[in-house]
Amino acid sequence: MRTSRIPKDVALALAAAALGAAALAGCTGEDGHGSGHGDGGDPPPVAEGTLEELAERAECEPRVQTDADELRQANCTTAYGTYVLATFATDRGQREWINSAKDYGGSYLVGRKWVAVAEPAVITELRGRLGGEVEAGEQHSGHH
Repeated sequence: MRTSRIPKDVALALAAAALGAAALAGCTGEDGHGSGHGDGGDPPPVAEGTLEELAERAECEPRVQTDADELRQANCTTAYGTYVLATFATDRGQREWINSAKDYGGSYLVGRKWVAVAEPAVITELRGRLGGEVEAGEQHSGHH
């Protein structure tokens, strides 16, 4: 029986695209000072909803790149940085995507059936808006 599994090659391509966008965000010269919603307190409860609902909460106008039953992915550009936001039909599909994507490095903010990929300063800001858990990918080159 086939449920909505994301083929590995598709997941890897999406992860590479997501991390490419995150890498571009790292070239803005921002150093992450003064996160607007940080306040140094605990993050809010983990956000749930559609891609558009999550993007609205994060003050992003999403540019949808992938729109499939099992995965929706958009690029977001905001005042606090650029990131990729992906939503998933299943928890399993989400975990498979994250596990494949982590091979490329990067920082991930993980919620219930959604993931954001960006540089650490943007992830910190997003966590103040969306909640979630921060996960880090593998670092293959120590000289970056």
